[in-house]
Amino acid sequence: MDPRGTKRGAEKTEVAEPRNKLPRPAPSLPTDPALYSGPFPFYRRPSELGCFSLDAQRQYHGDARALRYYSPPPTNGPGPNFDLRDGYPDRYQPRDEEVQERLDHLLCWLLEHRGRLEGGPGWLAEAIVTWRGHLTKLLTTPYERQEGWQLAASRFQGTLYLSEVETPKARAQRLARPPLLQELMYMGYKFEQYMCADKPGSSPDPSGEVNTNVAFCSVLRSRLGSHPLLFSGEVDCTDPQTPSTQPPTCYVELKTSKEMHSPGQWRSFYRHKLLKWWAQSFLPGVPNVVAGFRNPEGFVSSLKTFPTMKMFDYVRNDRDGWNPSVCMNFCAAFLSFAQSTVVQDDPRLVHLFSWEPGGPVTVSVHRDAPYAFLPIWYVEAMTQDFPSPPKTPSPK
Repeated sequence: MDPRGTKRGAEKTEVAEPRNKLPRPAPSLPTDPALYSGPFPFYRRPSELGCFSLDAQRQYHGDARALRYYSPPPTNGPGPNFDLRDGYPDRYQPRDEEVQERLDHLLCWLLEHRGRLEGGPGWLAEAIVTWRGHLTKLLTTPYERQEGWQLAASRFQGTLYLSEVETPKARAQRLARPPLLQELMYMGYKFEQYMCADKPGSSPDPSGEVNTNVAFCSVLRSRLGSHPLLFSGEVDCTDPQTPSTQPPTCYVELKTSKEMHSPGQWRSFYRHKLLKWWAQSFLPGVPNVVAGFRNPEGFVSSLKTFPTMKMFDYVRNDRDGWNPSVCMNFCAAFLSFAQSTVVQDDPRLVHLFSWEPGGPVTVSVHRDAPYAFLPIWYVEAMTQDFPSPPKTPSPK
């Protein structure tokens, strides 16, 4: 059955309701991995539609100025000896996390490129628009034991937009973040500084400031099952040495992790951390994750490359491991659930999908502030484009 048929039907019944009456929230969606263990769903090879950059002041630019170039230490040398604590906290400019950016930067890009989107004029009206990080959280949900999430959803001109809302628990944890955790966050960014150069063929310069406002983002098109996707995610660097310089195949994801010494530590790493790395890199089609392993003093002395498509091999025979099919099937089920729940086309109406570990995904309905997330500048610009039905001439 065509789900769009049910959507159109549901819209007809809702037109009769008064505007201030909120639609009834939908049932819930279970997250138990056993329910999603079928074959791997269709996932279209992601293609890059474009990119944008955010500068040191977090200003948007519709170009690749913030892209950096992968420049690892020579393999025949003594190996890395990166001090990840160097420059902390005096050469650190962290992004202001109080600023809720929502989908704004992606919407800037979309507004700039809406007239010439690959897939034709009607493609966007059927698509789901979101950040890669939001999809990553959906992929890992069946296995997540610690952190819940909330996703706000609004339908506008047919398109379903999904934007994360910080949960009260996550906000409390962020505001009470211990100094050690703040330093660990810095160390991850510092590792990127040791591994990336500003120009192809040049060397990294770790003497400068670490400014986490700066970002290069790729905008990608894909499809999961029957759901066309347009999403964007931050990219650490491009490898000028790759045989294919075609994005996203040329991109590299950089990670740090603590040195491991026992089989138990490695097993835990494969079960938990590698799942997140896989989800984050599989979605945009980034082929490799390069990890720097740090010792308790904060020095990286070894690097290891994890090809995204080989990560599952590490847990394939572990009965407590994760399965990519479960992740993708759950994500597809959530997208279907969201598409059939959010029926009314109204940028001020928000369906809030909430999930806490151990429970199902539930839905509540809200209007306007503080949950509405599509900015007025975006709604107005898109509405001016959109052909409205012709007005019937009033009788003279």
